[in-house]
Amino acid sequence: MRLNSILNSLEKSWERDDILLKIKNGSGEDEIVNEFLANNEMQIKELNTLLKPKDIDLFNQVEKLSTCESKLINKIKNLNYLENNENQYIVNQKNISSSNEVPFNMISSFMINWSNKVVVFALLTISAIALSKQAWA
Repeated sequence: MRLNSILNSLEKSWERDDILLKIKNGSGEDEIVNEFLANNEMQIKELNTLLKPKDIDLFNQVEKLSTCESKLINKIKNLNYLENNENQYIVNQKNISSSNEVPFNMISSFMINWSNKVVVFALLTISAIALSKQAWA
């Protein structure tokens, strides 16, 4: 029971909205983490004494999950950048091409945008389901 109370307390100390605000205000990741560790030093030490080997394995899995999510966010961000450049290219081609090719360009533009959004939505949904299953396990 003590483990649950410590984890709940640490979770409340790590409010994502507060962390985002600190990032927006220019705080670095190391600064934010070090501040959290300093503010919760006693709880973290007690947590370390209560952890079992299976808990360490779970932490490793959650760390890998976070890394995967970070890579997914990076890929989505890059897809958005590429998609914007691709759409600009299609618009430029539309201005150059003859009137007979306009419907084809419109259809291809629609398919490119639609398919990317479906893939991103599917990946985010899978990630959310996996995260919630792991949280309830």
